[in-house]
Amino acid sequence: MTSNYSDTPVDKGILIVLSGPSGVGKGTVCKALRECAPDIVYSVSATTRSPREGEVDGVNYFFKTREQFQQLIEQDQMLEWAEYVGNYYGTPRKFVEDTLNSGKDIILEIEVQGALKVKQKFPEGVFLFLLPPSLTELESRIVGRGTEPEDVIRSRMSVAVDEIAMMEHYDYAIVNDQVDSACSRIRSILTAEHCRKDRMIAKIQHWMAEVRK
Repeated sequence: MTSNYSDTPVDKGILIVLSGPSGVGKGTVCKALRECAPDIVYSVSATTRSPREGEVDGVNYFFKTREQFQQLIEQDQMLEWAEYVGNYYGTPRKFVEDTLNSGKDIILEIEVQGALKVKQKFPEGVFLFLLPPSLTELESRIVGRGTEPEDVIRSRMSVAVDEIAMMEHYDYAIVNDQVDSACSRIRSILTAEHCRKDRMIAKIQHWMAEVRK
C-alpha cells in the first residue's frame, strides 16, 4: 500500500545554555559532552579580535571587523554580546537558528548576564546552571590553578556567590561532583526535554492535518 501522507516536518533542535561560576568546570564538562554526545553542536562565537595562529574562521570564531559586528548588533543579529579588552565577543543569531531549524541541538557556554539576554530572545531554551559540590571545593579548584594571587581568588569567590544567586533564572541545577556524572545528567535532561509535549505540537498538528485531508 502506498501512503499519500507527506513527510513530517523536521523537529527543531533544542537550545541549551550552560552557565556557572568560574572554576566550576564548564569547559571540562563541555569537552566531555563533545565525546559522549557528538550529535550536539557547539555554538561558534563572533569576535573582532584578530585570528591567532591555527584558528579557522567559522570553526574557532566568526572573525568580524568592528564595523561588521556593530552592524550585526544594530540588526538584532547577536543573541548576546559584550566588549572585552577592546574587542567585541558575542553569539550570532543566524548560526544558532540555522542549527535549530536543521533539527540539531546546540549548546552555548556563556556567563550569567549573557545567558539572561539569550533567555529574553529564546525563552523556550533549556537553561542549565552548573554548581560545585561546595564553595570550599570551588575555592580549592581556583587555588589549584596556581595562576592567581589571593586577592583575585577572593574576588572570584565573591563573584561566584553573586552568580549562584542568579540560579533562580535557570531551569535546572547540576552539581559537577564528577564530570561523567554531570554529563550523564545533562543528557538525561535533554532526553526528557525532547519528550515534552509542547515540543511535539508541530509534528502532531501535521499528522492531524494529513489525516483530515
